Amino acid sequence: MTDVPAPAPAPADRTRSALGQAFVGLSGTGRAVVALLVLLALVVGTAVGATLVARPDAATPSDGSVEAGFARDMQAHHAQAVELAVLVRDRSDDETLRAIALDILTIQQQQIGQMAAWLRLWGLPAASPDGPMAWMSEDGEHAHAAGAGGTGGLSAMPGWVQAADMAALRDADGTDAERLFLSLMIDHHVGGVEMAGYAAEHARHPEVTRLAQGIVDSQSREQVVLQDLLDARGGPLDD
Repeated sequence: MTDVPAPAPAPADRTRSALGQAFVGLSGTGRAVVALLVLLALVVGTAVGATLVARPDAATPSDGSVEAGFARDMQAHHAQAVELAVLVRDRSDDETLRAIALDILTIQQQQIGQMAAWLRLWGLPAASPDGPMAWMSEDGEHAHAAGAGGTGGLSAMPGWVQAADMAALRDADGTDAERLFLSLMIDHHVGGVEMAGYAAEHARHPEVTRLAQGIVDSQSREQVVLQDLLDARGGPLDD
């Protein structure tokens, strides 16, 4: 494995690193601390999202807009990443991986709160009548796939972890759980980058494009770290 110099961390990355360090060494009694951190992240995200009300220069997105669709579907996508992170945290003793898990679940929970606040401020429902992914593709490719199967179409989201794989992670332990988690989270990040990249390119609201581009940047960097950790453990389980 070739060592690649890491870029200087942005302020948000430094916050994430601090949260990760707080996670190192947590035992069973630390579960309450983790739960509190996740709750605080949600509250902070909601407060950040509420700053939209102070942006009179930004037009309110419509129900069928890219902004609304991204806010709805990325919440679901992030929620699954949080679930993955919690699962591996309970199945691994590796301090580095546990710190990364806390980074993922706290920052993505914060962004969930932010996007939920947007929808409330815009006066839009939490769910779209058109179903998941109707916002993302002009030719309807993703919208058609999302409506074709799965629970509410969520299973067709880019990078979505299917039920069988989630069950396999719940049943795994130790290094096997770590390898499975890393494989699933890499694919999940690839899908998240695809969704966020589309929003960054097509959305018009400045707060939405800013968050979307931030997700693209951070999850692209995280993919490199996750891949290095996976390689160090022998790669995916099915190889």
